[in-house]
Amino acid sequence: MLRLGVNIDHVATIRNARGSPWPDPLRAALLAEAAGADGITAHLREDRRHISDADIDALMAGLTLPLNFEMAATAEMQAIALRHRPHAVCIVPEKREERTTEGGLDVAGNANALAAYIAPLREAGCRVSLFIGHEAAQIRAAARIGAAVVELHTGAYCDLDTEGRHAERDAELAALREGAALAASLGLEVHAGHGLTFDTVGPIAAIPQIAELNIGHFLISESVFMGLDGAIREMRARMDAARP
Repeated sequence: MLRLGVNIDHVATIRNARGSPWPDPLRAALLAEAAGADGITAHLREDRRHISDADIDALMAGLTLPLNFEMAATAEMQAIALRHRPHAVCIVPEKREERTTEGGLDVAGNANALAAYIAPLREAGCRVSLFIGHEAAQIRAAARIGAAVVELHTGAYCDLDTEGRHAERDAELAALREGAALAASLGLEVHAGHGLTFDTVGPIAAIPQIAELNIGHFLISESVFMGLDGAIREMRARMDAARP
């Protein structure tokens, strides 16, 4: 079964815009579980623009679903992950000036440093995931340094679809398919995410090697109109329809 991880970062974004306790990311995570989510993703950014340290404490204490802890490859984040020991850690590139994660990690160009960085996380029992593009060099490097999972960045595919550049979108989708097949052949578990919507999720969900999709911003946005439960159930239905 294709798993759905629900990213709750932007519940915290709404909360932080007012500086109030509401809405509560843990409550959103529990609602996501009731709606059919298989896991919860939260990205603790260096600038704490949405998820906070207190949110991670609350999620670790209150969740029954696995937590996928997204983080940059910094000493501070490694220490937090080692203290909490979440089910999974997903290493992502991070720039202070970006609105959202703009691309994948350069694993091939930083293989030695990343191998040393993830070793203590692996030893602590965390499943290490690397957020990367579909390039073969990045996938092979991820396998070489001992990652358990790669999460393929679907942002370009989604952007091309939104912009109506369908030929380029289809080429990007074909590249994602090739990347997923290569990753699986190397023994990596394959996840995917970033920018996925009701309209774009089907072709990604249909890629047979992909075991998990992580989706956040669209679900939180759509929940304004149809509720979080309804948005997650609709996404789950579209995923299941693409992978009967």
